[in-house]
Amino acid sequence: MKTEPLRILVAEDSPTARRLLVEILRTDPALTVVGEARDGLEAVELCQRLRPNLVTMDIQMPRMDGLDATRRIMTEVPTPVVVVSTLVERDIQTSMAALRAGALAVLQKPVGPESPDFEAESRRLRDTLKAMAQVKVVRRWPDRAAAPPPPESTPTPGARPPAVLAMAASTGGPAALYRILADLGARETPPPPILVVQHIALGFGSGLATWLGTATKLQVKVAEDGEPLVPGTVYLAPDDKHLGVTQDHRAQVSGAAPIQGFRPSANWLFRAVARAYGQTSLAVVLTGMGQDGLDGIRDLHQAGGRVIAQDEATSVVYGMPAVVVGANLAHEVLPLGQIARRLSSLLQPGGRLP
Repeated sequence: MKTEPLRILVAEDSPTARRLLVEILRTDPALTVVGEARDGLEAVELCQRLRPNLVTMDIQMPRMDGLDATRRIMTEVPTPVVVVSTLVERDIQTSMAALRAGALAVLQKPVGPESPDFEAESRRLRDTLKAMAQVKVVRRWPDRAAAPPPPESTPTPGARPPAVLAMAASTGGPAALYRILADLGARETPPPPILVVQHIALGFGSGLATWLGTATKLQVKVAEDGEPLVPGTVYLAPDDKHLGVTQDHRAQVSGAAPIQGFRPSANWLFRAVARAYGQTSLAVVLTGMGQDGLDGIRDLHQAGGRVIAQDEATSVVYGMPAVVVGANLAHEVLPLGQIARRLSSLLQPGGRLP
């Protein structure tokens, strides 16, 4: 039985950039371009009329920009949206906001056939669109406010408070991190160092750190190799580099080979944290496609650390948390709205890892 090609709507105000995108997509028989929008308003209208499987969304457009168009689409006709943006700082920050509004991923605009990386970038673009088109998006984030709060942790004799928090995410992760860090930043006592691996396209790591920093009183930065880890600071893995930690609790940035195709790798982070912190490790596995982090979480679990996984209902993609839960490695499975509350309970003075 022949599978119908995925129907793509391309929103891009530049005729040249739009034509390039369309031609890149048309080289793949699994994709078909069903509409081209010259601005955000037209993108919303065509999305309502054509009902595509996915929209590629430019950011800076006349009449309505990509952020407002994404908000309208996710409210009126929920459809997977992938932002295709330049690496100009203003566009990066708006792209991050679009992720929070419901876009699934952000990619750099192709620069054209003259680039030596054109074929690889084009293939990555097509592969990303095919993967994101399979995600079942919702009209709005599930409202779990009425769910009962998780039980407060009870001190365990001889147990030590958590000395580090390691988090990993992929699809849907930026919005989840934004919410968690906003809540953790409201605490009177700064949390221990927070290490984060977020799968995101090359060139967007620094912009992600800047954007997350607007959500919280905590310092958010891209990790630098060898810097000491201090409380109240969030360290993000740099572009195309693994993030780990040394035995004397310094950030370790590595260009070692990708692990299962990922660099940065959640497995690398969790294994390093397990080695350096053992029983005082606290890990959170958030929404994301695939199973990056499973092996590292297994090591961290065996070292006596505690593991929290995001639940299926609030995950944009229940991949990374699902494999951890399926392997019986999660001590707790919580909706996004309760994760920060639980972390605050565990991280408060006198808190303990049960």
